[in-house]
Amino acid sequence: MKKQCVIGIGNILLRDDGIGVHLISELLKEKFKCDVDLIDGGTSTFDLLGYFIDNEKVIVVDSLKGGHEPGTIYRITPEELGTYIKANSSLHDVQVFDILKQAKLMGHNPEVIIIGVEPYEIFYDMELSPTLKNEIPNIIRIVKEEIESE
Repeated sequence: MKKQCVIGIGNILLRDDGIGVHLISELLKEKFKCDVDLIDGGTSTFDLLGYFIDNEKVIVVDSLKGGHEPGTIYRITPEELGTYIKANSSLHDVQVFDILKQAKLMGHNPEVIIIGVEPYEIFYDMELSPTLKNEIPNIIRIVKEEIESE
């Protein structure tokens, strides 16, 4: 079994941008068939380098503007992320890519899976939009399948 973690990234003050952090709160209530660390990464993604070094598999959950319907759930690799990054992408989308490059320079090459969720609204509000709240069970299922696929 690979040593793995799930990192939720986002700003909970900006409504749907906080989906990754909100998801970690929900995942803490779940039972898993294997050992996994659940990390609230907030917006300080450069502080997360240690998790990319210490784990063989890293699952990142974040909002991702891919241009599809709000609530769309993407499962992509960092290599594929380059095709999703646009001018309106969040800063943490780009930083995950940079952290992975840094880890590789240090001799670590974890498998990284990004579970991105298309936001509905991003403005100052601590609640998720109803659209994203309704997707939480689906996101949890996808993340659990990813964790337990090892």
